[in-house]
Amino acid sequence: MILKKIFSRFSFVGLTIIALFVLWFAVIAGAFAVAYIFVVLAFPEVSVYLQAALSALSWLVVVITVLHIINRDMVPETKLPWVLCVTALNVFGVAIYITFSAHRPSRRARRLYRDLHASAIPYAGRVYSREELRERMGRWSEVSEALTAVEPAAVVHGGTEAHYLASGEEFFRSLLDDVRKAKRFIFIETFILAKGKIWTELLAALEERVQAGVEVRLMYDDVGSMGRVHFRYHKTLAKKGIDCVKFNPFVPVVSNIHNNRDHRKIAVIDGEIGYTGGVNLGDEYANLTSPYGHWKDSAVRLEGAGVRNLTLLFLSLYDMQKRKAEDFSPYCPQVVREGKGYVQPYGDGPSPLYGKHLGEDVYLNIIGAAQRTLYITTPYLIIDYRMREALALAARRGVDVRLVTPHIPDKKLAFSLTRSNYKSLIEAGVKVYEYTPGFIHAKSFLADGEAAVVGTINLDYRSFLFHFEDAVFMYGTDAVEELGRDFEEIFSSSVLQTLEDVKRNIFWRGMCELAKLFAPLF
Repeated sequence: MILKKIFSRFSFVGLTIIALFVLWFAVIAGAFAVAYIFVVLAFPEVSVYLQAALSALSWLVVVITVLHIINRDMVPETKLPWVLCVTALNVFGVAIYITFSAHRPSRRARRLYRDLHASAIPYAGRVYSREELRERMGRWSEVSEALTAVEPAAVVHGGTEAHYLASGEEFFRSLLDDVRKAKRFIFIETFILAKGKIWTELLAALEERVQAGVEVRLMYDDVGSMGRVHFRYHKTLAKKGIDCVKFNPFVPVVSNIHNNRDHRKIAVIDGEIGYTGGVNLGDEYANLTSPYGHWKDSAVRLEGAGVRNLTLLFLSLYDMQKRKAEDFSPYCPQVVREGKGYVQPYGDGPSPLYGKHLGEDVYLNIIGAAQRTLYITTPYLIIDYRMREALALAARRGVDVRLVTPHIPDKKLAFSLTRSNYKSLIEAGVKVYEYTPGFIHAKSFLADGEAAVVGTINLDYRSFLFHFEDAVFMYGTDAVEELGRDFEEIFSSSVLQTLEDVKRNIFWRGMCELAKLFAPLF
């Protein structure tokens, strides 16, 4: 087992990144050393003046870079660590900043994304007027309007049955049943694809549907699935008739493009049924294995008009990865069901492409609109000032704010950062719970028992800044009521944290604060 881990692709990638960092710094340091030696040997009489000029030039570059960071349109929490990096490491820090912060997708990728994004809008369906939305959704229409203003293809849909699935076990049972009944096409998008009992059963169902003439497409994230399937596994699936791609395959270059992962979990069957939520395709998500105690997850199942948004999200990102554009119309049938309320599936992505932080903005708008209760589950609580103050302000104005995080962590550093945020929230009146049976991976918001969000978006910088994400905003649906009942079960299985619980020694608090400083960069 140890040798398998040592010689795994994950270890190879880690060593490759370390080697590239070493080589990168060696090249920069070597260039400066060669230049310095050349100046000293070739111009000994003026070397002192040249050294002074080079030093002044390097600091001028540092000052210009710092001014660029301060005035750049970026999350404020990312500015301080970059300023510290640049001022401490001088031109080396500038090189790091340019490499890892100033990255933009290629012009071709940006153009293709814009084209695909625009081409999806005509298929989105009817757009309700502001008056219609307010009549149907009350004050929650403002959350919906703000969402559509940024993501025009993410329109509100009625005519959709929405049901909440309170566990990975429920999700997989329902998904398998729908996959086996597929007649035209199946789209599946996941962050993690892991071999095991769940995937074996789902793959068998997909293969059977391929043999029946059903089109099957699958997209999984390369880094998210690393160490869980072979790096050529997408080709293995292609031989089985599944049109499969790896999202953003790892390549050995030093670039922050590796941060842009596909964290979405979407399944679409025949354009009539759709799923999203926190559940990846792995055995632990259905508690067939228990590395972190009981794994608590969730998802929503949509049937009807609202599925179209999920279809467009999948096709846009899939075609972007394929570097092609296609006609979406064969995959967007007119489907209406007698469902209660309204649904609004939407996506978010890295700011170089999206330009906004839609995932966080929707959460903030819901927090601001809540009047009585606000219940939240998240596996990670690594939040910026805006989110922390929004939660605190809601509690101070009398909203019953309850936030549930894991008791058993999957990542110790993320768990430490999560707990480091408890103190300020508890002091503001937020009730923080830990889910004692194990790890809670569900990402959900429920406000006033009326409006909810279920999806893939964590309360952390990776979800807000770097990843492609998706979720469903819902008002008045059956899923909202079902989520409310699940929250009561969650609270009964969780322990309320107090200020005494969150006390740590000075060294521990200092380490957490230092980690929080650089958390926005990773």
